[in-house]
Formats: sequence, structure tokens, C-alpha cells
Amino acid sequence: MFMMDGLMMLLGSLLLIILVLVGVAFLTLLERKVLGYIQIRKGPNKVGLMGIPQPFCDAIKLFTKEQIYPLVSNYFIYYFSPIFSLFLSLLIWMMMPYFLKLFSFNLGLLFFLCCTSLGVYTIMIAGWSSNSNYSLLGGLRAVAQTISYEVSLSLILLSFIFLVEGFNLLMFMEYQNYLWMLLLNFPLALMWFSSSLAETNRTPFDFAEGESELVSGFNVEYSSGGFALIFLAEYSSILFMSMLFSILFLGGDIYSFLFFFKLVFISFLFIWVRGALPRFRYDKLMYLSWKFFLPMSLNYLMFFVGFKIFIFFCYF
Repeated sequence: MFMMDGLMMLLGSLLLIILVLVGVAFLTLLERKVLGYIQIRKGPNKVGLMGIPQPFCDAIKLFTKEQIYPLVSNYFIYYFSPIFSLFLSLLIWMMMPYFLKLFSFNLGLLFFLCCTSLGVYTIMIAGWSSNSNYSLLGGLRAVAQTISYEVSLSLILLSFIFLVEGFNLLMFMEYQNYLWMLLLNFPLALMWFSSSLAETNRTPFDFAEGESELVSGFNVEYSSGGFALIFLAEYSSILFMSMLFSILFLGGDIYSFLFFFKLVFISFLFIWVRGALPRFRYDKLMYLSWKFFLPMSLNYLMFFVGFKIFIFFCYF
């Protein structure tokens, strides 16, 4: 019996990972198409019907290119940090709230915070291990940005944890049977979305890519497979953040097709922001995090704690 349960968990998680990777492939295609139409051009349209097989051609091209590495790099750390980065971004999908109880995640949100915090180390090690000044500076900036916005993400999550009184994502879905969190907490939703953009290094917060407009930040020394793995990890985390936004703020009924439309819409917003907004200045990014998001999320946290204490005393 236990062996069958373990086998089902293994097969279910493998299927989930394969589907996430296919979703990532088509998310890159959607991004290139949307950015093309925003800039009044076509985007990929030559390979197959309307360029649909283009992501798979890109994957074959990237993984068959020669893997080069700097002679002065710390080879094993340099080689394994993109692999570990992708592993973390796929591992985090295991907390998706299945009704089948594939994995019983009563502490799902804690698991999410642990995995995103570990993601910082992969960026730091990738920037440091190649022994390039550009990648080290890009890694430092990306790490400072990610850590700053993790604070606001954690505090916003903590507000909802006090409201729902649990860490399980299924409880969030039950809590929103009659009213979406988005309608109750619209400012928090905007702060969460902005923090998600910063957490995934997306425009207008893509400072890792904006090192004097010359290099690609911490991943400048990576080519072929290593670059593809970093790329996959980034887009996988974008999809995951969209899924989490749909569960936390948009009702998140996983059994309905509407849930996947919401997920795709939030992913589209990530792309739309990239096509519409210019890059922030770095000091403004830090100002936004520490002088605006932090006090706001703390205020909301105090409000929710006070609200729950008030309800507790009303009942007893």
C-alpha cells in the first residue's frame, strides 16, 4: 500500500513537472508574440504553423550548442548552480493544492518562503563562481533586490495567514467561496504583484540585465545548456507566481477552467508590463521596497491581527 502511494506521488509529481516545462515553453512563445505585437511586428512566425514549434527549436538549439566555461571559474559550483536553480523552481510547484492529496501540504506557504529564500543562493553562487567582475556585480545587485522584496512578500503573506489562520493553500480557496481577496485587499494585491515582478527579476526591475546595458548580469558567462536552465527557472517561477496570485487573490478554484484563464491572464500581465514600462532606477527600487511596501504591509499586518483579536473577543 505504501509502495503504491509512493509510486503515485512520484508519477504525479513527474507529470506536473513535465507539464510545467511545456507551459514554460509556450509562455516564452506567448511573450515573444505579445512583445512583437506591442512593438508592431510579428514575432516568431516562420517555424511550423504561426511559429508554434519555435520554443522547441530554441531548446534543441540551446542544448546542442557547445558548453564553454571560463578557465578561472570554480567549475563544479559554476556548473551546478543553474541545475540547482531549476530544481528549486520546479520543487516549489509541489505545493500546488491538489484535492487528490498528492502531497499533503499543511505548511505550504512556509515551504514557498523557504524555497524562494534558497533561490537567492543560486543567483549569488552563479554570479560569484564564474570569477567575472561583471557577473559578480550583477549577482550582488540581483541578490540585494530579491532579499528586499522577499521582506514585503513575507509580510503580505503573514497578513493573510493571520486572516485565514492556516498555511494551507486549500484554506485560501475555501475562504474565497463568496468573495475574492482581490476585492477586499486591492492595495495588497498590487503590492504582491509588484513584489513578484521584482522577485522574478522582470521588467521594470530587471537590473541584473541592465549592467550598463553591456552584459546580462549574473549569467553573463553562461552559454548553451547553463543559460537555458537559468532561463527555464525564471519562467517557471513566473508561472508559479501567477498561480499563487490566482489562489491568493482570485478565488483559485483549481477544478474549474476559469482558474487556468486567470493564471494565463496574470502571466500575460507580466509580459504586458515588460512591453509597456521602462526600467526603474536602482535607488528608486530600494526606496519603493523599504520606504513604501514595508510600512504599508506592516500596517495591513497590524490591522489583520487587530481584526482577528476583535473577532475573538466578540465570540468569547
